[in-house]
Amino acid sequence: MEKIQVEGPYNFDLVLDRLSIDPLNQVDHVGRSVKVPMLLNCTPVVGKVKAIGTTEAPEFLIEGTDGPFKEKAAERLSEIFQWNLPLETIHQHFQNTDLKPIFDKHYGTPIVLDFDPYGCLLKCIIHQQLNLSFAHTLTERFVKAFGFEKEGTWFYPLPERVAELTVEDLRELQFSGRKAEYVIGIAREATSGNLSFEQLKNLSDDEIYDKLIKLRGVGPWTVQNFLMFGLGRPNLFPFADIGIQNALKKLFQLEAKPTLHEMENFSKSWNPYLSYASLYLWRSIE
Repeated sequence: MEKIQVEGPYNFDLVLDRLSIDPLNQVDHVGRSVKVPMLLNCTPVVGKVKAIGTTEAPEFLIEGTDGPFKEKAAERLSEIFQWNLPLETIHQHFQNTDLKPIFDKHYGTPIVLDFDPYGCLLKCIIHQQLNLSFAHTLTERFVKAFGFEKEGTWFYPLPERVAELTVEDLRELQFSGRKAEYVIGIAREATSGNLSFEQLKNLSDDEIYDKLIKLRGVGPWTVQNFLMFGLGRPNLFPFADIGIQNALKKLFQLEAKPTLHEMENFSKSWNPYLSYASLYLWRSIE
């Protein structure tokens, strides 16, 4: 067990609220903890992160990561939970914008990454053009059918496993034929080495966009969400996202969803933290 302290503000209870939206995440609200599945050097490791501090003075206990992967697990957990990012700087930036009310209400909410970049990209593909409830149901079916479990925690199926599937295998779970092709195709790209998630981490947003947009089934919305929740990039604003459009309509009391021109005007003052503007807008309607 390891105890760590991070710079506040950091509201872990709001983190758990958002993580609990996904039924695959093992969240314990009462115990203020979550289990995190990690593949470290191809070895499955389950780390448990438990909050024992406050929003202003965040402190955590880390369990389950002792052993040969302790250092690598600590590094990955810090990356997932964005513990090295000073949220107070971002909060102060938005105090002079029209998003001040929702940043005050959701004070100290970080962007938390999906637990695995590969799983994040697959989830983005599965979630395309589905309502959130069925998107999570379909993802859960996929993971529990072809992934694996350790210590009560589910891991996304490995690329090698998905690459061997047929479209019919996924159609049985209620995937569309085309979406099944996309998921299998991405797994095959990862298995062949054409798509390396470790290499993606070292590329710029534009370079990642140019690489991923060539994959079947990957559009701008998918790339933007992957950059935000797969890699933690801070300055993405998915203009086509319906949730963000609805949040802006509510916030600014618009009669209709905002146009692209209106959204561009709204977002000018939010740069260079557009990803946080996106997150807090989503939070405002969740």
